[in-house]
Amino acid sequence: MLEARQLQFGFRSTVPLFNTLSLHLEPGEWLGLSGDSGAGKSTLGKLLAGMLIAQKGEVSVDGEPLPPRGLRPVQWLAQSPELTVNPRWRVAKTLREAWTPPDPLMREFGIRHDWLERLPNALSGGELQRVCVLRALAPGVRYLIADEISTMLDPITQVELWQALKQYAGHHKLGVLVISHDTALLERLCTRRVHLADGTLTAHRSTLKTP
Repeated sequence: MLEARQLQFGFRSTVPLFNTLSLHLEPGEWLGLSGDSGAGKSTLGKLLAGMLIAQKGEVSVDGEPLPPRGLRPVQWLAQSPELTVNPRWRVAKTLREAWTPPDPLMREFGIRHDWLERLPNALSGGELQRVCVLRALAPGVRYLIADEISTMLDPITQVELWQALKQYAGHHKLGVLVISHDTALLERLCTRRVHLADGTLTAHRSTLKTP
């Protein structure tokens, strides 16, 4: 289980975003996180992935703290994939940074072999997002923080990306936290949803079950 306990975090010279925030995500669970802009959704996602460190409290996987370096079991996926890759690396090297995905999985995510020798700026936003999602599925990764990853994509690419991720996560019992302003999307994808406001999480009842 991915668990955050009693987190306190604030940027310098600001009121803390959270004081005693706690959250858990079970293996194979899809949890939705909504909230207004500036509420701290992305900050919470980065704390869960070990990209930020809380002033107080802790984040753990199965009771163990996240490793300080190397491939972590929790991976954060950004809304803008071009900000998370080296612009001078070709796609093949970007993937190999984490692992070498098998061909069947590349096909499931719609990644063509001719993309591998391209630079990131030669791909569309949707194509690059597929690459970044696949890069995050390296062996040993157990939880994904999907932070508005489909907001900028066209409707067809959105559906294809979520379908591929749903299938993979279901087969590998991958826990996924979906951060989005789109509550209809969260209702379709997630079996549990929480809303972040004023540093507090409030539970919502989801009306749809995960396929």
